[in-house]
Amino acid sequence: MTDDCATETTPEDGESQGLACVLAFNANDPSGAGGLSGDVLAMGSVGAHTLPVVTGAYVRDTSGIQDFFPFDEEAVGDQARGVAEDVPIQVIKVGFVGTPENIALIAELADDYDGVPVVAYMPNLSWWEDDKIDDYLDAFRELLLPQTSVLVGHHSTLRRWLLPEWRGERNPGPRDIAKAAAELGVPYTLVTGMPLPEQHIDNVLASPETVIAHEKFERIEAVFAGAGDTLSAALAALLATGMDLAEAATEALAYLDRCLDEGFRPGMGQVIPDRLFWALSEGDEDEASEGPRDGVPPGADYFEVPFNETKH
Repeated sequence: MTDDCATETTPEDGESQGLACVLAFNANDPSGAGGLSGDVLAMGSVGAHTLPVVTGAYVRDTSGIQDFFPFDEEAVGDQARGVAEDVPIQVIKVGFVGTPENIALIAELADDYDGVPVVAYMPNLSWWEDDKIDDYLDAFRELLLPQTSVLVGHHSTLRRWLLPEWRGERNPGPRDIAKAAAELGVPYTLVTGMPLPEQHIDNVLASPETVIAHEKFERIEAVFAGAGDTLSAALAALLATGMDLAEAATEALAYLDRCLDEGFRPGMGQVIPDRLFWALSEGDEDEASEGPRDGVPPGADYFEVPFNETKH
């Protein structure tokens, strides 16, 4: 994954392309915690232009997801192919797309754009019905992972999905998860939320052979919504601008850390990353940095949910 990911093209009118463009598949999130609105803000913040394709809509507030209404694959495909035939795309980013049919459509499109990196994010799906989770994960595993360049996910989510039969005395590490992903066609995996001693969290970009990059953060005692979408969107955008993978992962993790550190609670539920933290004045930054920790119960998880032994 090198600088040729962001090759600048020249349209017929002779004007050079502006920002690198990322084709982003994701759901609409009315809370603004994640989904397409999170993708647009994060990608714009790190210097890329988002081509947002709506795959459906959540019914949710800042406390959690209650339901999801998917778009059918024809609506998703028409959106994507219409803009992709007009605008050169440097990276494809896949968030939550709702149905196996949409996964199949995106996998087909990614195959048509061979050579364009695919950054795929697997969110926590525990809010959904078990049969829908199983169908979605099976389709993602069989159809999209072989097209994926970088898989992004929380350690507990990826561990339960890719290593359900793990029986080791220790929890699987990032390379164990990367090896399981590689067997399904994924060369690189970015594993977040690895617990460390002294209230720290490790986030690791790995291949089956080695750890490529990692960033250790101090644990923030708050439950966040939208952290994974923010990280995967920033990574996709930075790759689109021409960064190599290790540098893009390091920069995306540093960006996420600042977004979380300046996070805010707009409602009565979870804290939302502030993807525009850099736009605050110094006084605003001081005020915002004190907000998320008020009233947060001790021991809250860094990203989404703590690890447990439930099926999903």
